[in-house]
Amino acid sequence: MVTLYGMYRSRATRNLWLLDELALPYTLKPVIQAYRLTAQGIDPLAPDAPLNTQSPEFLRLSPAGAIPVLEDAGLILSESLAINLYLAKKAGGPLAPQDPREEALMVQWALYGATTIESPALEIAFASQRGDEAQAVIDTACDKLMRPLAALEAHLETHSHMVGGRFTVADINMAEIVRYAQGYAPLMARFPRVKSWLELCQARPVFKKMWAKRDAEPA
Repeated sequence: MVTLYGMYRSRATRNLWLLDELALPYTLKPVIQAYRLTAQGIDPLAPDAPLNTQSPEFLRLSPAGAIPVLEDAGLILSESLAINLYLAKKAGGPLAPQDPREEALMVQWALYGATTIESPALEIAFASQRGDEAQAVIDTACDKLMRPLAALEAHLETHSHMVGGRFTVADINMAEIVRYAQGYAPLMARFPRVKSWLELCQARPVFKKMWAKRDAEPA
């Protein structure tokens, strides 16, 4: 059984979504972000502090001090997208690459999402919580997303899913990246195929189950 270290309110959502889609048994060991404790007035290094990203016990697993982290039979793996690609290939089945060509495409899209979409999408997510004064930040982030989302829109014009004409780990990885910008309707309206594809992914019962658990987790 694999162990995943993290929280639902983190990038671990993409791993938890996939684990449940695959029906793989796992243990979720809660590790909270240190900054969330600090915001609550709790010293992350206090003896009674909950396990967090600055705890020495966790830093032995993840010197970068970042969640999620996967532990599987001696393998320690960080980076949520890499974790998903590993889990899908380990489990096999329709969500996994069926051949080296599909595997290469899944890696390609994971890297593209991480390097061109995730950072500005996160800027939109964080700025949207701060009200109208953050509009300039949102506008700048949207400008950065025009080219990569246009590439994704063009891909989805001729493909129902990211890879292989079926729902796979590549869809989970990209959907969880694009989700950060989903709340800004004017941007999503410019890319209707991206919007429809994302909503299709999120209509899956397993996503809804995962998201309900995320909502139930303390902010």
